[in-house]
This record gives sequence, C-alpha cells and structure tokens, in this order.
Amino acid sequence: MRTNVHSDWRSEFKRLEGAYAPSTMRSYRTDVEAFEAWCESQGLSPFPAAVQTVCQFLEAQGKEKAPATVRRRLYAIRKVHRLLGLPNPTHDEEINLSLRRVRRRSAVRPKQAKGLTRDYLDRFLATQPDTPWGLRNRAMLSLGYELLTRRSELVALRDAGLEHRKDGTLRVLIRRSKADPFGQGRIAFTSVRTANLVRDWIAWRGPVGPFLFCPIYQGKPINRDLSTTTIKRLVKRAAEQAGFHADEISAFSGHSMRVGAAQDLLTRRFDMAAIMRAGGWKSVNVLVRYLEQAEQNVWA
Repeated sequence: MRTNVHSDWRSEFKRLEGAYAPSTMRSYRTDVEAFEAWCESQGLSPFPAAVQTVCQFLEAQGKEKAPATVRRRLYAIRKVHRLLGLPNPTHDEEINLSLRRVRRRSAVRPKQAKGLTRDYLDRFLATQPDTPWGLRNRAMLSLGYELLTRRSELVALRDAGLEHRKDGTLRVLIRRSKADPFGQGRIAFTSVRTANLVRDWIAWRGPVGPFLFCPIYQGKPINRDLSTTTIKRLVKRAAEQAGFHADEISAFSGHSMRVGAAQDLLTRRFDMAAIMRAGGWKSVNVLVRYLEQAEQNVWA
C-alpha cells in the first residue's frame, strides 16, 4: 500500500490533465479536498476510505449541498482511489442508499435560470452602448442565443470555426462542451443579423489571437480567451441596462441564452429531437426542465 497518500493524490491528479476540461479538474480537486478535510475533522482515514466513511460524508454533505454536488464529490472520491491503486469503496450498495437518502431529503426542485427569449434578446441588444464593449457584447448575446451555446462553448469559439456564407449568414463549428469532451463538435448557423454583429466586432477587434471573443483593456483587445464567468456578468449587466428590476436581474444567468432559445424553439413547435440536436443535448431530462416555462405558451 502507498505511503504519504495525503500528498500523493495531488501529484497523481496531474495524470488527468489534458484528458479532462480545466473546470472539471478544478471541481475534482475541490471535491477531494472537501472529503479530506471532513475526514480529518472526524478522525477518519480518507485514503483508502471505508464504505461507511464515504456514506457518512455523502449524507453530511447532503445537508448543505445540492444532490448534484454530492454525486460529483462521490465521483471525485472514486477517481482518487483508482488513481492511487487503492481498494475502491464507492461501488458498494450502501453508497447507493446514501445517495438516495440525499436525493429524498432534497425535495426542492433545481433552480432554473430565466430564459433569455427573443423578446428579451432584442431589448438587451438595443441598450448596449456604442463602444467596443457594446460591439462585443451584442455579438456574444446574439450568437449565444442563436447557437444555443453553453458558456464554455461560447468563450471557446475561434475565428477558424467561422465560415462566411454567400447569403450573409455564418456557419459555425462549436467544438468543445461537457457533452463533447473529445471535441468532435457540432455545426450551427446564424441569421444575417447575428452574422453582421459578429463581423462588426471582428472589424473592430482585428487579428488578435485565435479566439473569437477576447477581453478589452483600456480600449484595446487582448490576446486571451474570456472566462465563463464573463458570460454571467454580461447577461446580468445587459438586464440591468435594459431596465429590469433587481429580482428579475438575479433570475438571469449565464445559461439564460441557451434556455431562452430552447423555449422559443418549443413555442415555434419544433419537436424535442430537433431542439436536442440544435443545442447538443444528450439528456432529455435536462432539456425538459428548460422547456417547462415555455409549454404553457405552446398549449395555450
């Protein structure tokens, strides 16, 4: 059995780099550190962990964390034990029972971001300032909506993935997402309006690095990609500029463009299979939650 396991898992995690997204790696580290800290506070050994130790940790976490977070922490514990070549306690039936207890205690439905539907999008675009930031933000809002992108997909778009078509629209290659870890990508198309907004931004930005969208510092584009938190700030700031009240602003999130576009497609009577293809969804359960607020308009 290995010695000095507490420090070993951090060095072993380096083996995962390049195989997983950086955001996934950060989550794994956070989850394992939470487990390690909890074990130390209870006087228990984290590596290798006993089945009962993992069960107690999951149920303790379930009192303050969402079920999805608890499940992710279980995956991180499993991954560490595999990397360290230790006996894996996470497949025992008692683990499944603990997860069920966590889910049953969490009767509150997951909070759903407010959909940034076409009506909202038009208001957001109209109130953007005539500045470099306004140029970029109009292009990002419109493109994120029409491509139904996740935040990570939007900031990862590259100039090389754009094809300018004769009809004035864009053909866009969306490469990476949590549902497409190997980057095979999906193809999406824009309207002429969105294509023009993207061209306006590129004309101002010039040839600065590979990423379509970049930070602006002191009025100049910076050769660096944006963080996903930029999308959340952009949407909330746009809602504020459009004159929404504080409670409405808080309901919008970085997922709102994707949610709103899916809701609009359902309202226009596209079927679920078409919407899943458009947004790159693999799970119908996630999509159904997005569409709940739009269904009342479809069947009204």
